[in-house]
Amino acid sequence: MHFIAKLILHVLGNALAIFLADRFVPGFLFSGDLRALLVAGLVLALINIFIRPVLKLFFGPFILLSFGLFLLVINAFLLYLLDLFLGTLTIEGYIALFYSSILIGLVNFVVGFGGKAADKKE
Repeated sequence: MHFIAKLILHVLGNALAIFLADRFVPGFLFSGDLRALLVAGLVLALINIFIRPVLKLFFGPFILLSFGLFLLVINAFLLYLLDLFLGTLTIEGYIALFYSSILIGLVNFVVGFGGKAADKKE
């Protein structure tokens, strides 16, 4: 049950991050309703669960050499994959991709930090 609660938290956090990126990042366009936003959050959560660890393992030396800045490249690539998978999401240009990956990464960091704080209270 604990895994499902974390998954729901990450799906909602990703949906919030996509909504915020749509509102504040020019060139990041999401053209769907609430259901499509939750589906996009779910797809991004699944991408982060299954693909991100493989990329972090494969590109570990680059992450270490760049003091973690290469994680921005990985986040941007995963967001580009989300753009390819979903028809309701359009990212126009590398600048929009870069800024939206930073914003979504920050929201995911805050959501992950909040989830870990809730685990310690139990």
